[in-house]
Amino acid sequence: MSPSRDIGRLLEIMAALRTPKTGCPWDLQQNFSTIAPYTLEEAYEVADAIARGDLGDLKDELGDLLLQVVFHARMAEEQGAFKFGDVVEAITAKLIRRHPHVFGEKRAGDPDAVKGLWEEIKAQEKSARGRGKDEGALAGVPVALPALTRALKLQDKAGKVGFDWNDPRAVLRKIREEAGEIEAALDGDEQQAAAEIGDLLFAAVNLARHLHADPEALLRQTNQKFERRFAAIEVALAARGKKPQDATLAEMDALWDEAKARE
Repeated sequence: MSPSRDIGRLLEIMAALRTPKTGCPWDLQQNFSTIAPYTLEEAYEVADAIARGDLGDLKDELGDLLLQVVFHARMAEEQGAFKFGDVVEAITAKLIRRHPHVFGEKRAGDPDAVKGLWEEIKAQEKSARGRGKDEGALAGVPVALPALTRALKLQDKAGKVGFDWNDPRAVLRKIREEAGEIEAALDGDEQQAAAEIGDLLFAAVNLARHLHADPEALLRQTNQKFERRFAAIEVALAARGKKPQDATLAEMDALWDEAKARE
């Protein structure tokens, strides 16, 4: 088979890979559960390409993510559940339904109004499916989400029913309180101290939310900053004929400060 811009060719290739006897043994062995981790991994790689501003890599990673959608759809088709076309139809119908300000008569003049309209339509969809009546306020947040993102969504849902602070400074006071509880636990129970760290992280996510920032994106940025500055330490030490394990903490700390100052 030759490469193609046609989505139909991709579907044909996936079908060939999943054809018993003539297909790929690895692909034939997979199921929804075994493929799900790869789906998450590919989504993260898309986010990574965006964070690095690498559009060439983004093109490739989006292709890998699209393959995951095609793979899941093919397995569902084999079970008689739905086809790839049904996936496309469902998402196009949802986009039209949730954008009545574009495809209908309603009006939404700013992003906040659009978000409010979106939430209203989602609630109507849940009600039509018979969901939401007996569910709690925190229902519908996937357990498989990254912990920081899930904490953010849980806090958003709690905030919608009034369980929230009105001032980010109040959240900052909570962070200080949690830090104090960690300090108190350090002198005794390590397991308790570890549990308090979870509370501290949860509070930090809440502060990010009050500042209209995505904690997952913030931590990715900090990870990149750490990598960049530590690489500068390694370069500086190499110029002195050293490796990090040969240097003192004080020496590396001074080089860290120099790297920070250059930024």
